[in-house]
Amino acid sequence: MRLLAVTACPTGIAHTYMAAEKLTQAAEALGHEMKVETQGSIGAENVLSDNDVRDADGIIIAADKDVDRSRFAGKRLVVVGVAEGIHHPEELIERVRTAPVHGAERGAAGAGGGAAGTGSAGGGGGKERSLAYKALMNGVSYMIPFVVVGGLLIAVSLALGGHPQADGGLVIPDGSFWKHVNDIGTIGFTLMVPILSGYIAYAIGDRPALVPGMIGGWIANTGALYDSKSGAGFIGAIVTGFLAGYLVLWIKKVRVPKFVQPIMPIIVIPIVATSALGLFFIYVIGRPISWVFEHLTSWLGGLTGSSAALLGVILGLMIAFDMGGPVNKTAFLFGAGLVSKNPEIMGMCAAAIPVPPLGQGVATLIRRRLYNDQERETGLAALFMGCFGITEGAIPFAAGRPARVIPSNMLGGAVAGALAGLAGVTDNVPHGGPIVAVLGAVGGVAMFFVAIAAGTVVTALCTVTLMSVAERREGAGGAGEADSDAPAPEPALAGAAAGAETRTEADAEPRTETTTAADAEAGTATGTEPGTETAPGEPAVLSGYLTPDTVKVRLDASEKEAAIREMAELAAGTGKVADVGELVRVALAREAQGTTGLGEEIAIPHAKTDAVTAPVVGFARSPEGIDWGSLDGTLAKLLFMISVPEAAAGDEHLRILALLSRKLMDTDFRARLQAAPDSDAIMAVLAEIQ
Repeated sequence: MRLLAVTACPTGIAHTYMAAEKLTQAAEALGHEMKVETQGSIGAENVLSDNDVRDADGIIIAADKDVDRSRFAGKRLVVVGVAEGIHHPEELIERVRTAPVHGAERGAAGAGGGAAGTGSAGGGGGKERSLAYKALMNGVSYMIPFVVVGGLLIAVSLALGGHPQADGGLVIPDGSFWKHVNDIGTIGFTLMVPILSGYIAYAIGDRPALVPGMIGGWIANTGALYDSKSGAGFIGAIVTGFLAGYLVLWIKKVRVPKFVQPIMPIIVIPIVATSALGLFFIYVIGRPISWVFEHLTSWLGGLTGSSAALLGVILGLMIAFDMGGPVNKTAFLFGAGLVSKNPEIMGMCAAAIPVPPLGQGVATLIRRRLYNDQERETGLAALFMGCFGITEGAIPFAAGRPARVIPSNMLGGAVAGALAGLAGVTDNVPHGGPIVAVLGAVGGVAMFFVAIAAGTVVTALCTVTLMSVAERREGAGGAGEADSDAPAPEPALAGAAAGAETRTEADAEPRTETTTAADAEAGTATGTEPGTETAPGEPAVLSGYLTPDTVKVRLDASEKEAAIREMAELAAGTGKVADVGELVRVALAREAQGTTGLGEEIAIPHAKTDAVTAPVVGFARSPEGIDWGSLDGTLAKLLFMISVPEAAAGDEHLRILALLSRKLMDTDFRARLQAAPDSDAIMAVLAEIQ
């Protein structure tokens, strides 16, 4: 297929490009063409042209912010959150085949978003974010540059042009160069609130909502308009953003004469919505919201000792939990929104932000034998990203070992946040990591670095401890991890995605490795799961996951469900299936999302479930053929069933699919597989899969 994709995340720093890379790798491995447009913090790159869209077989949008879907009218469209593009790229590509065609109308989310979940946009079974979440993140993504620029200019001007005062503060002389720099930074901070409000509204009601949203945000931030000393701050901006967006949506539904319609979006809607929202905020909700904001900032400003430490623990846990996901973004928004009133809150967040990538990077240095070469390189990259406050640098480790890495990250983040809270560390810029201290935005620099260092050490030690414990358990259980300072070799990834992450982890799900001659003579199969060993001279197919025990020359079943059950029972003969019924259920659920019939008389049903204890691949032939719903209408005569544990569903699942799909495109290979007279002959043909 010729596929297109668009990836975007609220901050446009890491998730956007990670999703693009994973989708590109998966498409290449599965034999498809893929062009990915990234909508990052520096703008759209590799933009999809009209010719690209015209020639495409389908489009994937993996984004947590609004993406214009109108240009994809008439094309199969799958819309999910950006995390799905990172963790399940091959599934998204498979879903394109059966995704619904996007209608010509703007539908669920045009240039400004719109309601999520209409039938024309989804593709079934997706995990697209709600409209409220996407609108809020849209506002945050546009707000961040204003706060970063404003905060850094203020911090630099105070550091270089400020004169110390008796009370310990800094004052910049009026009329000086640095005073002007400070004023420019203040303007950036002032614009932060209306920008947040305006782009929340824009994500809901499109362009007509932008003006009422921004003016509403300015009103929310100008307390003098409704007798408030400090204004309603970012809380007021969120309220006005959502009110403006939904008010515009409501006005759009009002039927008006045709001669009025052309001026509705540029005159009528903005004027009516701005006036109504502004007056409503000034006379009705402005003072109550400002009262909440003032008391919140006052309460936070009064936190000291154990109270501040507790808040730091909570924020640190949230920052480190999903590393750029919605929980992380919620904590970040809380700190960023209060950065001008309570920079101590952002100080806690800033200390926790770099801990996950720094901790995982340090872990790869202190216990190198627990990691393979690819992971060690990833560890160095994580250290670099951590120094620049990019929490997402720890995602590759969390994806491979979630049960070990995520708790370690959270523990380290909590330690860093608590220490920063106890020490009263301040951060005047909504960003984290050592870089903000280097640029002069942090108050209490020494304790800031102490907090980061402590959190990093805790995360690293906790990670290697959990991995070492798992390694000992696996060794005691006969898993056969090689006793060496270097990780055991991975099976060759011929045909797999370029750059796909390989793992050699003591805590990983069982996997198969090549048996050495010495091991064979000793009667052992180092690194090989029970049941996957191959006899001397017997061809190893798909790293031993497909064995003579999982081959059936003639399938008895004549329809899809019965065939899947028969192949599940075939796999159960290896001893790797704990629950046949659950394996069948998951495989059928996958079929419900879209057929796994590839055409050319091939079907590859697959299931990712803990009903299997290790990867296993089965093969069977159906001389008469089974209706598998293939797009070319052919009956499936060559059936492969892939079953992998949930934890092993990433690279291994992709690798097997890639190897199979590429070899099965060879017409001569398929013919010889059909003509093989018995199980041994079939295994000899299948051994060609490399």
